[in-house]
Amino acid sequence: MDRWQAMRIFAKVAETASFSETARLLHMSPPAVTRAVAALEEAIGARLFVRTTRSVKLTEAGGRYYEDCRRILADIVEAEAAAAGSYATPSGTLAVTASVLFGQMHVLPIVTDYLDDYPSMAARTLFVDRQVNIVEEGIDVAIRIGHLADSGFTAVRVGAVRRVVCGAPAYFERHGVPQTPQDLKDHRIAMSTGAWASPEWRFAQDQRVTVHPALVSNTNAAGIAAAVAGWGLTRALHYQIGPALREGRLRIVLAEYEEEPLPIHVVHPEGRQAPAKVRTFVDLAVSRLRANPLLDGGKHGT
Repeated sequence: MDRWQAMRIFAKVAETASFSETARLLHMSPPAVTRAVAALEEAIGARLFVRTTRSVKLTEAGGRYYEDCRRILADIVEAEAAAAGSYATPSGTLAVTASVLFGQMHVLPIVTDYLDDYPSMAARTLFVDRQVNIVEEGIDVAIRIGHLADSGFTAVRVGAVRRVVCGAPAYFERHGVPQTPQDLKDHRIAMSTGAWASPEWRFAQDQRVTVHPALVSNTNAAGIAAAVAGWGLTRALHYQIGPALREGRLRIVLAEYEEEPLPIHVVHPEGRQAPAKVRTFVDLAVSRLRANPLLDGGKHGT
């Protein structure tokens, strides 16, 4: 096995912390992955991983070697792509991820317009309410809501969204309007098990209320639908209820107690070495999302 391929296998094991997962992702047998890493360790003369029955961790030398491998492999990919012209002209398939409702409402229209602009391109979307591992799942661009961990990826801030408590006017007529966060204990709550789901709702000035939802569903859309129907209150990100707010089917309460808006970023892992398909899509996405008034973190629709 050549050194480049061995380095590629080693880097994938370092990223997944698993020989078996690396074998699955690279369509290899687990013994072949083990042999490749062992051969690399022998050639280098240093142990790269500490292996136990439960974990695979980089040694100190392995950690330094991994950073060097990442740079070398990126240079190889860049050289090959440049030779093929992909750094000059968008080509191939673009993979984009976002949360379910944000993806459907705000990212999908950008993706389809992008495909109209570049007819030779194809696209794959992954809209899920979980944190996607960009590297492991082969994602080119992610749109993330919330504060970012330090990943070394390139991130461009494009807006912010509020986390709001809302209900239907008919519900408030029957049950009254909560005046403080503590009043939520006296109201019927619908909650999602998706992103941001927690029975402890936080508000400004570190106020916290533990709610006891009478309805728990696996999608944000279901909780919002229950609120629109006048069944109870729910908590959602502001953009998720934009149409219902405009049409008067939902009303935001406790706006004065809200935490600071959550930032929205367009994230990609390749920095200045990003191929044309990523650069052109990021440019379009940043422009479109920044121009969206629902995503500026303001007090629209209160």
